[in-house]
Amino acid sequence: MIKKAYDIKNLNPSALERIENQSVGIKNSSTGIGGNKLAEPIPKFISTNSEKVIDGENNAAIVLGRDRTSDRLSGYGGKGHTQCGSIDIVCGRMGSNVTEVDSSGNPIYVDPNFKIDAARIYISQKTDVDNSFELASGRVGNSTARSAIALKADGIRIIGREGIKLITRTDKRNSQGGKVTAAGSIDLIANNDDEDLQPIPKGDNLVECLKRVLFHINKLNGIVHNICVIQDRFNRALTDHVHITTLPGVPTTPSESLLAEGLLAQIRILQPLQADLKINKTNLELLEKNSLSLAGSKYINSRYNNTN
Repeated sequence: MIKKAYDIKNLNPSALERIENQSVGIKNSSTGIGGNKLAEPIPKFISTNSEKVIDGENNAAIVLGRDRTSDRLSGYGGKGHTQCGSIDIVCGRMGSNVTEVDSSGNPIYVDPNFKIDAARIYISQKTDVDNSFELASGRVGNSTARSAIALKADGIRIIGREGIKLITRTDKRNSQGGKVTAAGSIDLIANNDDEDLQPIPKGDNLVECLKRVLFHINKLNGIVHNICVIQDRFNRALTDHVHITTLPGVPTTPSESLLAEGLLAQIRILQPLQADLKINKTNLELLEKNSLSLAGSKYINSRYNNTN
């Protein structure tokens, strides 16, 4: 559903009446065009005694207070914790369903709603950011009782004219004074679904691994080719040789040419070719260990960064 560009039906009745009774000139000067004032439905925010609220006239506000993710008892602020200061920057409370009054004309009062409010930047000294925004755990896991910054909107763009870095584990201790022991991973999770989260391949290692695979496949191709050449030579000798005897029932002597080729084929296959196959197998095992094992020095996957 696409909302109307100009929609004031959910204003309180007295405001609607004033707008309807205004002269045409005054109405035109209060339509919001060109930065003029604009009347629109804005719910009343339920603030606490410890919060400083900087309100705009068009459903935008900055709330300086303590960690609060919904009603006044929520978050670490609601639990009475110290060192949980927060800044909540929000535009569009109630999102697309914004209204100023209920069906009886009574004012609507709202708490922060991390689910439906249109856009928000939330900064807190101590908070459970993943739970508050209902985020998948991923491999990084949930941040609990830690400082956090969360951005939520229909579209978020991070723009760097000369580059963007996502960096983890820069300090030895976290905001609560505890030692940072986690690996500092980065998860890229689409659709808030971490069911098929996998490590991101490391491009250089992956290319090197594939080149080694191709090299060993080519070596194996050469080994099989040599077998074919030797076998073909032996087959020709077997096909072309003859036995001559003048005495019925008396076995012939072995074919000298076939015996020579058979011994030569046996020597060439059983000794060097089997040795080559053993070396090729060892090389493939080493490749698997180095490139496809988590402990390998050339592991093709990132140990820290994952995506679905």
